Amino acid sequence: MWAGACAVLLAGCSAGTPPLAGNWRAPSFVDLQTSCGGTARDWGADAQPVYSTLYDAYVAKRYRGLTEANYCAFVNELSTHYAAPDAATRAGWIAYFNGARAQAISWRAAVDPTLRGG
Repeated sequence: MWAGACAVLLAGCSAGTPPLAGNWRAPSFVDLQTSCGGTARDWGADAQPVYSTLYDAYVAKRYRGLTEANYCAFVNELSTHYAAPDAATRAGWIAYFNGARAQAISWRAAVDPTLRGG
């Protein structure tokens, strides 16, 4: 039940995020994953919420609210912590990811007035 509730929460975080393929003003999910020297991976059902998280961190970096080094550390750490969807490791991944998602939103809100209600 906890995993289901978190999945709903994570799905709700992706509203307003460009499609995984990117668009004229947003890089693709693959580009965000590989921008710091990593490789693209299959995130399964977590792809859209992870893309939303990476995109928020990217916006913060683009507007100088996050250094390149900190952005790359965040991207690479997210990939390192990803766990396949077996029950035991999934709960740990969800807890970690919720914290990472909150951090990315905080970084973006600091540089993006649309997330500050203005």
